[in-house]
Amino acid sequence: MSKELEAFIEYITVIRALSKKSVGAYKSDLIALENALLKPLIELDTNTLFELLNSYKNKRTLNRKLSSVNAFFDFCYKSQFTEEKTKLKFSKIPKLLPKFLPFEAIQSSLALIDRSSFIGLRDYALILFLYATGARISECLGLQRGDIEGEWLHIRHAKGEKERIVPIASVAKKAIDAYLNEAKNERTFVWQNYKGDRLSRISAYKVTQKYLGISPHVLRHSYATSLIAGGADLRVVQELLGHASLLTTQIYTHIQKQDLKETIEACHPMAKENL
Repeated sequence: MSKELEAFIEYITVIRALSKKSVGAYKSDLIALENALLKPLIELDTNTLFELLNSYKNKRTLNRKLSSVNAFFDFCYKSQFTEEKTKLKFSKIPKLLPKFLPFEAIQSSLALIDRSSFIGLRDYALILFLYATGARISECLGLQRGDIEGEWLHIRHAKGEKERIVPIASVAKKAIDAYLNEAKNERTFVWQNYKGDRLSRISAYKVTQKYLGISPHVLRHSYATSLIAGGADLRVVQELLGHASLLTTQIYTHIQKQDLKETIEACHPMAKENL
């Protein structure tokens, strides 16, 4: 690793205090580029970089690499390691609306869960919890009993280490209580497997896949979509989801617009007749 790259890693670790995951991603991307090109990144011209980065066919992966490179060169310019500021343009990615399920589909699937067993109670409570809170699966699996305060959820293990408070619908709270009453132990974490150990991300995925045919993250999208469609303020939804930027939350307004457009096309007479 070049000395400039070492300085950059130290900067984002100590000065900017990025999370270990973010630092690891930057470090992995930039070291891989240096190793592939057999020379320090700071000595590379933009054409050489583009030739290498063009090998990434996935545009999202490509843009993540570009983001790492741009952050590095911005640091080098500000630290006077380079005289010119280098910035590579991102690849355009078509906007994709997030997948979501309507409440009726979730409700009908929940009705099929056999709640006569501990696992059935857990699966029912888990799906309701994810849909009722919009929590990320990592936040869900990191949940401890003390994080549920009445009908409020204190999310302490949030993305970007930003804590937030989210209300829990009473029906979801009752399902969680029923599940925890059947738990075989008094361990602090909420979600357990059949052995009483902490539930894994793969196991949680299998639960939502089994009953809904989706990943847990789709329930987060479904939560946000339901709120926006119901008229919730965008900034309130941003706070509930724990988004750092309102721009991230705004994608759900596209779903609302699409729903409105489909309603007009299906119901308005002028959408069906030519004047």
